[in-house]
Amino acid sequence: MTAQQTVAQQATYINGLDVQAATDTIAALKADKDLARFQFRAKNTWISGGENRSTIRDFYGAGREDTSRSSAFEFTNGEPPVLLGNNEGANPVEFLLHALAGCVTTTFVLHAMARGITIRELSTELSGDIDLQGLLGLDEDVPAGYERIDIRMHVKADCSDKELDDLLAYAQQHSPVCNTVCRPVPVVIKHVKS
Repeated sequence: MTAQQTVAQQATYINGLDVQAATDTIAALKADKDLARFQFRAKNTWISGGENRSTIRDFYGAGREDTSRSSAFEFTNGEPPVLLGNNEGANPVEFLLHALAGCVTTTFVLHAMARGITIRELSTELSGDIDLQGLLGLDEDVPAGYERIDIRMHVKADCSDKELDDLLAYAQQHSPVCNTVCRPVPVVIKHVKS
């Protein structure tokens, strides 16, 4: 590849994302809104105590069942000893922080690319405060979930601080996981008889 071809190729990618592919995807979604409907799925099997495993593979999107994954992703959920586990894996509320960090980061990077902003460095720290009295049913006034989640993003990018702040606010509003956590979402749990 010549230096000129390398420069031309770099110009079509911002933050590792293909600008033309993003433009084409947005145009396709505008032309056919049904292509924007996705359904993601997970399966979970209890092992013992606080240990269980989730597998994620199949999903529906862009008007069809996806076949791009040849094998499932597997995640072991566990608990630390203080919560009666053996550190088999991160616990589910820690996985929620992982999902939130990943989604906010991806949303931030995607919209930076759309705005022509090159990111030089990006790292995120999350912390969530939870009172286990809610989980254990010891105080009905205490929520069972997080009371507060703080996300601290360390960003170096080719833009002003104001542009970064605008982009952070936009990412918070448009991150699917952040949006799901920040608004009431119906969750229906059903007993399925075997």
